[in-house]
Amino acid sequence: MPDLQLVRLDHASAILAFERENRAYFAASVPDRGDEFFAEFDTRLAQLLEWQAAGTDYFHLLIDEDGKVLGRVNLVEVADGSAELGYRIAQKAAGQGLATAAVHKARELATTEYKLTRLRARVTLDNPASRKVLEHNGFVAIGELTLNGKPAMSYIYEPR
Repeated sequence: MPDLQLVRLDHASAILAFERENRAYFAASVPDRGDEFFAEFDTRLAQLLEWQAAGTDYFHLLIDEDGKVLGRVNLVEVADGSAELGYRIAQKAAGQGLATAAVHKARELATTEYKLTRLRARVTLDNPASRKVLEHNGFVAIGELTLNGKPAMSYIYEPR
């Protein structure tokens, strides 16, 4: 299992490479980050690190033994013991169980390190792999919604 690490400033080039290499792949299932994301990446990363330092968000990278980013797992909008979970895995690493394992690790960190008692997640219905990752990690579907103009499902995880 690759290592799940909190984002640091020295991860910048690896994150940018990951996002560039997988841009088209991700855009097939989630809205594209847009050219501004790449043009203003350093500013965006600085903002994310500020939020992380403030404890309002936790950004994690799934790093292989060569230091390459294979995925991202984020806990955002942290408040009142709750956070929204989001994740993306590189195309070349998809289908290997890494998303399930990374979400499991992030879920453990959420409860043990960040003292969260509830995680929320949303996924479009046309993304069955992501729904499966959530369900394998104890998330329960709680309702339908529209996400980025597509039918979606809302999930919740509350550790026992």
